[in-house]
Amino acid sequence: MYFGKKTVEEIPEADTAIWSCSNDDCNGWMRDNFAFEQVPVCAHCNSPMVSGTKMLPLVVNDHPIKMLKKGTSI
Repeated sequence: MYFGKKTVEEIPEADTAIWSCSNDDCNGWMRDNFAFEQVPVCAHCNSPMVSGTKMLPLVVNDHPIKMLKKGTSI
């Protein structure tokens, strides 16, 4: 029998806009393009969130509500 290794496809990463929890005791964060508010609050502790960046795998969010939030027409 032959048990060959599967080729693992490398997922491209990019510097991505995120929101991070401002509470030092919380590690909550979310991608900016998945936030529903202009300035979200942390889903874990309800603290304000601050914008930043993080190196993450590329993910596309083309949901119509998000597109409207950014001012893009459908």
